[in-house]
Amino acid sequence: MEYVSALLPPVVMAAFFIGLVVTIVKSQGGPNKAKEDAAVDAALARAETTRQADGSATPGQA
Repeated sequence: MEYVSALLPPVVMAAFFIGLVVTIVKSQGGPNKAKEDAAVDAALARAETTRQADGSATPGQA
């Protein structure tokens, strides 16, 4: 019976990992993709605006 207790944790972790991967794959794209992309674009635009307002140079500029 020791082999059962030795194999149980890896099997449980593998099942959770497979579930996580399936969830991530299912959540990619679909009807929410445009909304998620818009949220990321807005956050990047806010960060860029804040950085320019601070007067800091963009990477690669002197």
